[in-house]
Amino acid sequence: MVDIEKYQIEVPDDQLESLSQKLALTSFPDELDEAGWDYGAPLADIKRLTNYWRDGFNWKQEERKLNELPQFQTKIQAEGFDPLSIHFLHQKSEVKGAIPLLFVHGWPGSFIEVTKVLSALTQSNSSSPSFHVVAPSLPNFGFSEGIKKRNFDLGKYAEICHKLMLTLGYKQYATQGGDWGFYITRFIGLLYPNSCRASHINMVRANPPSFLSNPLLALQHTFSPYSTRDKKGLARTDWFAQEGSGYKLLQRTKPQTIGYALADSPIALLAWIYEKLHDWTDNYPWTDDEILTWVSIYWFSTAGPAASCRIYYESMHSKDMARTKASGWIGNVKLGLAYFPRELSVVPKSWGRTLGPVCYESDNASGGHFAAWEKPEVIVKDLREMFGRKGGAYGVIKGKRGFAGTEARL
Repeated sequence: MVDIEKYQIEVPDDQLESLSQKLALTSFPDELDEAGWDYGAPLADIKRLTNYWRDGFNWKQEERKLNELPQFQTKIQAEGFDPLSIHFLHQKSEVKGAIPLLFVHGWPGSFIEVTKVLSALTQSNSSSPSFHVVAPSLPNFGFSEGIKKRNFDLGKYAEICHKLMLTLGYKQYATQGGDWGFYITRFIGLLYPNSCRASHINMVRANPPSFLSNPLLALQHTFSPYSTRDKKGLARTDWFAQEGSGYKLLQRTKPQTIGYALADSPIALLAWIYEKLHDWTDNYPWTDDEILTWVSIYWFSTAGPAASCRIYYESMHSKDMARTKASGWIGNVKLGLAYFPRELSVVPKSWGRTLGPVCYESDNASGGHFAAWEKPEVIVKDLREMFGRKGGAYGVIKGKRGFAGTEARL
């Protein structure tokens, strides 16, 4: 019998005092005249956020808000590794036939991203399906335990998430994810297709269709000119590759080296994350409290802020579970795709359809990388339509259609 315990976030006072001391001793770099966001996080912004983090931001207040959520922890073991204490949210619907939904975050996000969609997805509604939502802190992130050995690749992250769902009694389930959540949920579908019956993703990493593997899509792609939307999307994708992905090169090659800065300096961590919150969103009006809550979850994380970089190294150096597998065809798992113009990868729809049996697509006029935070109404709408009575994933999970009454048992 696996023990599942209630969990409360309780950052000790000495950690808060240490943070305050570090913030007070910050040495800032200079900045070129007329330097813009192309140079990185602006000095004025970082100084403002530093002062507020030290003198105004109330972590304990944010902690109390987070502790109103249904948080738990349990031990999960991936093959070849010691058991890990996994922190997760588990918001159940009152609908007995609700659809089990695994929400997987990425970097520099966390379990907090699910909080804007929790209420809507779990509510009982005769016209829309309801969900039991599970949102873990991935190992090395948030309030889950850190990994102590090498080679914890994407397959291991998928194994932890899958075993968590089984521990909670969900033999079949659906998934939702972006960023690393895209890769991990794709690997769950690849490794556990009898359990993962459908996936919705909001970062579409796909390749052009080839005549060898996707002849009809390849033919369509060859003779269909790129639309204005496609051209803008590919330009955004190219911008990220050329101007926005320097962090990724560091984290996937020398995570220990950058880790010293992130573990010792709260301002290094703040600037490292804040830049992404700005560049990866679509003019989202971040408040200082939001920014500092996101960053504080990393600063106070169980494994420490440096640990979150290691997923980049392990995913790029794995021989058996290379991240490129996530961008290939995965059959037997129905797929929903959400496109946003300020995502980091914005590909033509013909590319996205090479990923698997696509049963739902949404092409949105605005939005960026953190879809559940920026555009929670879109994620809710997508999931309701995809799994609704007229949706392509309706009834895909046996006995879990998301509606109350006899329909749930059909």
